[in-house]
Amino acid sequence: MFPILGPIDYNEVKLSDEHLTIKKFYVEACDDGADDVLGIDRVSTEVTLTVKKDVPPSAVTRPIFGILGTIRLVAGTYLIVITKKKKLQDNKVFLSMLNHVLSVDGFYFSTTYDLTHTLQRLANTSPEFQEMSLLERADPRFVWNGHLLREFIAQPEIHRFATPVMHGFITMHSCSINGKCFDWLLVSRRSCFRAGVRYYVRGIDSEGHAANFVETEQIVHYKGSKASFVQTRGSIPFFWSQRPNLKYKPKPQISKSVNHMDGFQRHFDSQIISYGKQMIVNLVNHKGSEKPLEQTFSKMVNSMANGMVRYVAFDFHKECSRMRWDRLQILLDQLADQQDEFSYFLVDSEGKTVTQQEGTFRSNCMDCLDRTNVIQSLLARRSLQAQLQRLGVLHVGQRIEEQADFEKIYKNAWADNANACAKQYAGTGALKTDYTRTGKRTQWGLIMDGWNSLIRYYKNNFSDGFRQDAIDLFLGNYSVDEVEPASPLHVKKDWKFLALPIIMVVAFSMCIICLLMAGDTWTETLAYVLFWGSASFGTFAIILYNGKDFVDAPKLVQKEKMD
Repeated sequence: MFPILGPIDYNEVKLSDEHLTIKKFYVEACDDGADDVLGIDRVSTEVTLTVKKDVPPSAVTRPIFGILGTIRLVAGTYLIVITKKKKLQDNKVFLSMLNHVLSVDGFYFSTTYDLTHTLQRLANTSPEFQEMSLLERADPRFVWNGHLLREFIAQPEIHRFATPVMHGFITMHSCSINGKCFDWLLVSRRSCFRAGVRYYVRGIDSEGHAANFVETEQIVHYKGSKASFVQTRGSIPFFWSQRPNLKYKPKPQISKSVNHMDGFQRHFDSQIISYGKQMIVNLVNHKGSEKPLEQTFSKMVNSMANGMVRYVAFDFHKECSRMRWDRLQILLDQLADQQDEFSYFLVDSEGKTVTQQEGTFRSNCMDCLDRTNVIQSLLARRSLQAQLQRLGVLHVGQRIEEQADFEKIYKNAWADNANACAKQYAGTGALKTDYTRTGKRTQWGLIMDGWNSLIRYYKNNFSDGFRQDAIDLFLGNYSVDEVEPASPLHVKKDWKFLALPIIMVVAFSMCIICLLMAGDTWTETLAYVLFWGSASFGTFAIILYNGKDFVDAPKLVQKEKMD
């Protein structure tokens, strides 16, 4: 017996028949229409090719799956054959990973427009750039199929056959205010650098790429004029992690073994090159487990001492506690002068640039999802107010909030954007979307936030390892090695992974049974309940203590990404 190792399909391995006689071994191929037979002399070990009719009818026959080889021992030469096989499932797992990534909503492409660039970047390009293929000129940060197109990229003559695809969110609406029709678009572009899922990808990498980095552009088209306002979001840009461990909110860990400033500096250098001045809007809590992150972020901005980077910290949860969402105006007022300084991009109907956006707001919370989206929608509304007034769509003194039809479109679009970004990173729809859709917090919204938080907890602990592996495989962060001796997909679980949950369930069940089926005396019942209750609670405590061993961790991620 010799098991075949490797991604072998049953349809590709043909069963052979081995015929034994005193003088020879005969190995017959069982392919359809095959007549060839391999003859091996048992004395001289000579190997010849013959046909089926040469096999003696008296030969002993048995099925085999292949020949391992021959070896000479004391009694003579032995033929070692494969009598059993086991099909490995790695290829199916890899295919399911690719299918999982492709099944997530939010992939977009265009054959006529470059989706990966903002209006301002496209307006500031050379004629040579405009002549390039979409693949050649696309911003690599937002080309999610870049790895899949590597063979096309190497051959410029076939670029026209390759379509760059971005991941994120796009919505377009034809709107009317005061009888004036205009197109309003919202585009969110997710970076494929340091891409991944919520708890397994935090902070930055050595190149300064931030986790969950998203560029969001709001665009207005009116009578040939075009206006846009760009914002970014991304994980707090130094080296930290928050690995799942079965606790509802794992404690963030700031790395103590690396130089944070190198990656921090690289991150903001690239942001300044791409977007100009930076206004950081940090929305994390100023107490509890999030406090060290806020303090470190503030200190690093001060240490960098770059006049192009400014920092504002706003404790979102504290300021807006007890449904006091009106207090968000405090932050907007604080940012108003900076937003006026940054301005927005505007080009008139003749293609002449009227204004440029001189900087961006870089917002973040812990996940850069729920709190971040709320603030971005409010900043975008303020910019849109100014744009529509300048274009003549809004009259002097009119406000967007007063335009009921457009306000509904606007709020729902930003809530949809929040859901798309959240599903792609955290696995569920966003929280706090009731405020984004309606402008106020509701009891039903709190209930839905609780439900989504529960789903997030399950996915983050028990399915995100697979999701992270799928993204790494799709983006080329992990390459399949066909001759890899040991598959990374097959990780042997420790005994406690299966034993402890079973013990806990049995103990808890016995506790319930003892409560329902009381003993002869209350003391007897109490003793049984205390015993089984203690057993279930103790087992649960052990599981929680070893939480990292019970979560679904990535298997394909390189070591440097796991640290």
